[in-house]
Amino acid sequence: MSEQNGEQLAQLLSSKMQEIMKLCEGLSEQTASRAPAGRWSPKEIISHLSGSEDGSFLPFLRLALVEDAPRLDIEAENPFFTKSRAAMSMKELLALCEKVYSEMADFVAGLSDEQLKRTLYVPLFKDLPLTDHPSLAVFISGIGGYHMEFHINHMKEILKELGAS
Repeated sequence: MSEQNGEQLAQLLSSKMQEIMKLCEGLSEQTASRAPAGRWSPKEIISHLSGSEDGSFLPFLRLALVEDAPRLDIEAENPFFTKSRAAMSMKELLALCEKVYSEMADFVAGLSDEQLKRTLYVPLFKDLPLTDHPSLAVFISGIGGYHMEFHINHMKEILKELGAS
């Protein structure tokens, strides 16, 4: 994974968020709330991308600028679909997700190359090519590139299974 500058990483986050928004355009509340057997609903996918209710990745990115390799414990495969999020409309969930990625993109756009070299400690990544000490640039590229792309494809599969594609 080649390292990109802050503007490029911000653009990556923004463009992937726009892909998600386009996929969900015109999706009925009924369809957004349905899930194929053993799969997530579109609302659960958007909730997952929004991160936990007590914060997205942004606080950890900020922390990495003042602490050496702060620990980030990621809960893989957690949709973070709480009662309050279940009560939200798809439009509200999308707005939340868009806000999370917009704030992250704004933050990342202003980072210097030196700041993007700072690292996080992510135990979940220990067996991945990212390693458990990815630079901010590599981590953000992973979120915007791999993770968001994975869930864009995930959403496409779900919508197809629900007959909404």
